[in-house]
Amino acid sequence: MSRSPSIGRASALMGSGTAASRVLGLLRSIALAAAIGATGQAADAFAVANKLPNILYQLLAGGALNAVLVPQVVRAYKRRAGQQYVDRLLTLGFAVLAGTTLLLTIAAPLLVLLYADAGNREQMVLATTFAYWCIPQMFFYGVYGLLGQVLNARESFGPYMWAPVVNNIVAIAGCGLFIVMFGSSSSAGGWSGAKVAVLAGSATLGIVAQALVLFPALTRAGVRFRLRWGVRGTGLGRAGSVAMWTFAGLGVGQLAFIVQSRIASAAPEAFARAHGLTTVQATTAVAGNAAYDYAFLVFILPHSLVTVSLMTALFTRLSAQATDRDRLGVRDTLSTGLRALGLFTIPTTVIVGLLALPVVRLIIWHPHPGEIAAVGGVTVAMVLGLPVLGIWSMCQRVYYAYEDARSMLAPQIVMAVVIVVGTLLGWLLAPPQWWVAVSALAVSLSYVIGTLMALRHVHWLIGSFDGSRVLRLHLRATLASVAALVVGVPLLLLLGAGAQMSLVAALLKCVVVGGAMVTVYVLVLRAMHVPELEVLAGPVRSVLARFPGRRPGRPD
Repeated sequence: MSRSPSIGRASALMGSGTAASRVLGLLRSIALAAAIGATGQAADAFAVANKLPNILYQLLAGGALNAVLVPQVVRAYKRRAGQQYVDRLLTLGFAVLAGTTLLLTIAAPLLVLLYADAGNREQMVLATTFAYWCIPQMFFYGVYGLLGQVLNARESFGPYMWAPVVNNIVAIAGCGLFIVMFGSSSSAGGWSGAKVAVLAGSATLGIVAQALVLFPALTRAGVRFRLRWGVRGTGLGRAGSVAMWTFAGLGVGQLAFIVQSRIASAAPEAFARAHGLTTVQATTAVAGNAAYDYAFLVFILPHSLVTVSLMTALFTRLSAQATDRDRLGVRDTLSTGLRALGLFTIPTTVIVGLLALPVVRLIIWHPHPGEIAAVGGVTVAMVLGLPVLGIWSMCQRVYYAYEDARSMLAPQIVMAVVIVVGTLLGWLLAPPQWWVAVSALAVSLSYVIGTLMALRHVHWLIGSFDGSRVLRLHLRATLASVAALVVGVPLLLLLGAGAQMSLVAALLKCVVVGGAMVTVYVLVLRAMHVPELEVLAGPVRSVLARFPGRRPGRPD
């Protein structure tokens, strides 16, 4: 295998791909909101249907890929006949995905009933129709995941992170075509076969393209894949055991998500009954499944740009160190990851939490009354969990590197219980317009509890992971973030903190307030002589070095 790229360069390469994808993802969300709104019957119906393949993929394949494939492939390429082993893994994965996708597509009406409780027959029929078009995405998500993890194990990080760009371009074109042909449709009524095909068909076509573009990259990485059947004598038994424990943990999480999804879908109808409104009037002002998705888009953007890119680069190293029983190496890698993530996620939480309304306004260009406030409230509740999500995700990679998915099940069960209890308490005690926000808050709390449990087990597994140094960095980042908040709050109040604003005003608030807060944060860290600040400066220098006339910086 070729020399490993530095973590800084690898994460910068992946970060650039993820950044491009997420920018286009924002444009896709803007186009989708223009086509069917961010709240309302059509938006909630499409949100449930288009989310189903993601949920099913994560449940049946996604977690198993993280838990199994990278460690297995890293080990395979260290021995003879490693390519045959990888071929069998991929062949088995493709076959399972194809069969499962076919069965679940047939079961589309049952799946929609499981995840939605809209109380509106027209909306449920539309969601089921969308689902028939969207669930086949699961197979191509799986192909993308399988090939991408093999590429990551071969330390070819770029294609996996850049492939979603193709998906977003196709989906944006589909939304644009929908608007040109049919205009905006927020109601569940009046949906012809052509309207459904353009909207849902383009979403599925984007996932197909995202998967297929990885095949040439696989060849360039030196992987000559061919179909090979049979798993006997390959050592897949242990991999299957890890996958089953991972599946169990994800299954527990999905039980909690079903509760969330059903209560979110019921919120607009409950609000309408409580206030004597029509369902159409209520769904444009109350957060449902679509509002949760738009809030999640804002929440997951920084996680995708930095956390996922960094973790993907570190995971190959963690897997190799775990294979070599290098506990000191695992500790150092984990410490590096935790400190780098804290440096980024803590200020991001403060900045996005303060600027939630203008950020949401930048995504929803033609909002209905109350739509910005509905999505913004969910965003604030969700983003509070961003720092602990990063820590939890790093701990997961340690579990996976040691193929110890079984031990991860206990915190996953506790997290699911916290989400279910919190969501149900919101349903019982809060008014319907707050059900989704309370549910999002319960998710943030679950990350805190699950992370504490995971850190305790990781400490038992590898010993000290430089905890005092990690804690010191997080405290300094928190202090610097508080200083940034002290500057940001009066600036936002000066510019206007209400939910009603133009796109220009929203952009101005994000640029002025966000820029001032970032500046204060960096200056305070420099004043405290935080050496990890180079983690932020390194990727910026790498990007600037690519421009003509710039001298390349030092290698990472």
